[in-house]
Amino acid sequence: MIACLALGVNPASPSVRQKMCFGFPYWKRSMPSASELGEFHAFIVSDMLHLSRVSGKEIILLRIRNPWGRRCWKGHWREGGQGWSQLDPVVASALLSQIQEGEFWVEEEEFFKEFDEITIGFPVTEAGQLQSLYTEKVLSHTQNLCGSWVKGQSAGGCRNNNSFPINPKFWLRICEQSEVCIALLQKPRKYCADWAGRTRNLTRLAEEGSSLTEGIQGKNYQAVGLHIWKVEKRRFNLPKTLSAPPVVGTICHSYDREVHLRCDLAPGYYLIVPSTFLKDAESDFLLRVFSTGRICLSEIKPPPTDAALCEELPPGEWETVQLQGCWKNGQSAGGSRNFHSFHTNPCFPLSVPAGTEERSMKVTLRQHCQDSKCRPIGFHIFQVPNSSWKPHTCSFLHLEPLVSCVPHCYSQEVSQLCRLSAGNYVIVPSTYLPNTEANFTVVITTKIDRKRIQSQETLGQILQEVGGI
Repeated sequence: MIACLALGVNPASPSVRQKMCFGFPYWKRSMPSASELGEFHAFIVSDMLHLSRVSGKEIILLRIRNPWGRRCWKGHWREGGQGWSQLDPVVASALLSQIQEGEFWVEEEEFFKEFDEITIGFPVTEAGQLQSLYTEKVLSHTQNLCGSWVKGQSAGGCRNNNSFPINPKFWLRICEQSEVCIALLQKPRKYCADWAGRTRNLTRLAEEGSSLTEGIQGKNYQAVGLHIWKVEKRRFNLPKTLSAPPVVGTICHSYDREVHLRCDLAPGYYLIVPSTFLKDAESDFLLRVFSTGRICLSEIKPPPTDAALCEELPPGEWETVQLQGCWKNGQSAGGSRNFHSFHTNPCFPLSVPAGTEERSMKVTLRQHCQDSKCRPIGFHIFQVPNSSWKPHTCSFLHLEPLVSCVPHCYSQEVSQLCRLSAGNYVIVPSTYLPNTEANFTVVITTKIDRKRIQSQETLGQILQEVGGI
């Protein structure tokens, strides 16, 4: 029999807090008293006392409350049980007089015999805020965001998979030195519960205890984990960052409804990546951050996929041209416009014929690299002053570009949709830093403007033949 039990502590007993805090132990199937309550019933441990037996040996008793308000315990420390004879009669009488309807005492050895798993959590103050088990500080600042792992999009699996970077990612800004608790709460796949913790269809849960048993054991939960990296600034190399050890992370992925991390964090930016153990494992989750200091939590929006880029094109006919190029150290790897060597970057001419209206164009720069070796890339489009321009004369590059795809992005592909009037132009692709070598492709997609042809033919008219006599 499995039952969930919420452990609490008496704030006036520091030694108790060190030994046992809030948590959820699971009741073993061998528990004879559980049949009256059913499986997975929640209890509360409200106190824990260190006492001395009549024999002089130490004993630890836990005070447990049944929220249903019924006394169900049949162990040695029930009312009239044999356990009370081990204590001084005055002490035993005082403890028995304290318990209210639905409460009972359990000996520590008896507790660990009947319950085999405990999930630790934090106590809650009267104001509804978490209190640290380690420093007793109140985690008064809190923020939360919902997310999901979607197959083929954001379900990258654990760090053993090269698809780990596609998992949902969150920014956490720590404004001051803080003690932080980060919790990842996943939604059950079969028995959904809302984020207030109220489980729906309670009658069905009671009737289908065996199915719920499977859920608690993991079949209705994914194995989830949580990792955090410290970054120096918000623009960073994602593959390089994720290949380094995190500053803190869960020891392993576990089939738990909630996993959490407690850490002391210095001011700065942190990258939070929740993940499932298996790739393409789908689930919804809630990410919560509790802190003693000011924080800011936000989601990192993923870059658009190729399919999304295609959807940006307005309706109509489009033609595509692909141009190959490369950045070579000391020759054509000039870097961004922040560097004097920018003019050495490859230049690709682009022409819009005279006598035409503005042309809709989409310019895409795609670098040839593996995901783990992406360079920050971008491009600019300049208008050429006259038609006699030659590739080796780039004096106009100091002028403001007509179109810019910046800032440079650590992505395999960047693009920009624009409209250009008749004239001559130059596309200048670049990496952010000079002397960064890579091969690339520039894709120019141009809308074909065709005049509408109106048909003079009419269908469905009734033809009448007129004859004369």
